[in-house]
Amino acid sequence: MTADAGRRDRTPLALLEIATLLSGIGNGVALVALPWLALQLTGTATAASVVATATAVPLVASSLFSGTVVDLVGRRATAVGSDVASALSVAAIPLLAAATGLTLPALALLAALGAVFDPAGATARESLLPDAAARAGLDLEQANAVHEAIWGSAFLVGPAVGGVLIGVAGPTTTLWLAAAGFAVAVTASALVRVPGAGRPPRDARDGGVWRGTTEGLRFVWHDRLLRDMSLFSMALVAAYLPIEGVLLPVYFEQQGAPERLGVVLMALSAGGIVGALAYGRWGRRYQRRAIFVVAVIGASVAMVVVGLLPPFVTMVAASGLVGLLYGPVDPLISLAMQTRAPPLVRGRVLGVRSAAEYAAGPLGLMAAGPAVDTFGIRPTLIVVTLVLLAIALSAIGLRSLHGLDALQPAGPAEQDNARRGPPA
Repeated sequence: MTADAGRRDRTPLALLEIATLLSGIGNGVALVALPWLALQLTGTATAASVVATATAVPLVASSLFSGTVVDLVGRRATAVGSDVASALSVAAIPLLAAATGLTLPALALLAALGAVFDPAGATARESLLPDAAARAGLDLEQANAVHEAIWGSAFLVGPAVGGVLIGVAGPTTTLWLAAAGFAVAVTASALVRVPGAGRPPRDARDGGVWRGTTEGLRFVWHDRLLRDMSLFSMALVAAYLPIEGVLLPVYFEQQGAPERLGVVLMALSAGGIVGALAYGRWGRRYQRRAIFVVAVIGASVAMVVVGLLPPFVTMVAASGLVGLLYGPVDPLISLAMQTRAPPLVRGRVLGVRSAAEYAAGPLGLMAAGPAVDTFGIRPTLIVVTLVLLAIALSAIGLRSLHGLDALQPAGPAEQDNARRGPPA
């Protein structure tokens, strides 16, 4: 096989994105079903907050170490193992409900067990992306846009289908769909063959998990662009996650309309897909810093509209606009991480980004449920969305973001020439 033929082999990228899509669908279904199930068990918003927090708290530690696990164990093995664990933990919920009955502590525990492996799987797939993109003849900037669009597609399908099935069959039965998505993702990930997918060389595994993790932390901390983007993303997630994970589910549960929650989340994802793909197609015509700042501020303004709880049609349109405007943000963050990190430490650097975001989540989630029970859903949503907007406006003063315009990602040929060894 010639080098050009190897570069144009799109099978690894297709398999990688199939795994991303199906794993994301599983998570999207669970995102809707788990808080709904908690609300059915107890009837309080605090219960939904407890379950959402239970899924987020373990992610702080697991995401911090997950990138190092990817670098030490191997990218493909980590992606497969993560989805196997997620499938088993999600399937255990309906099995337990049928066998002995489900309690809130049991639900929270199983939700936490399922979530704890997600960062490793996501980091592994993102670490595989540059090599798979090189095989497909796609430059890294385009590949990140496609990858984020696929991930967005998963959260377009998952929550929408999950919301509909909850109304038809109930949240417990709906979780079987999530388990099926994880199971098929396992097969797709297992078939990915690109350089760097298998077990790393012995010298790259010296030092263990703790040393590898601290190396990743030091690398990000001493790179001003990566450090500032990680902290900024952390703050955004702290404000946004309660909206999607607790506040909107509570609002639509009070309305008795689970399918409307699915539609709103579907609009968010659909907008994100279009925004990411548009960035991949036309984004290089403009300065990356300008795109990033406009994207986060514009998306936050649109989210304030959602927080005002307007008529449903307006809410759906505003949600779509949130996704559309935010679409370029994750591809830009991924591009910075992948471009600045050497291949052998790519996983642990990407893991630091995930850990920063997951560490922020519980802060908002723990407060969201009690705030709704005390002050009501509308005042809480307004305050949270205004905080989100204030965080977004701070991007204007981040001078380090000028580093985005200095990034020089390799094209397909340069990426391919940088790889060593046959597909693993």
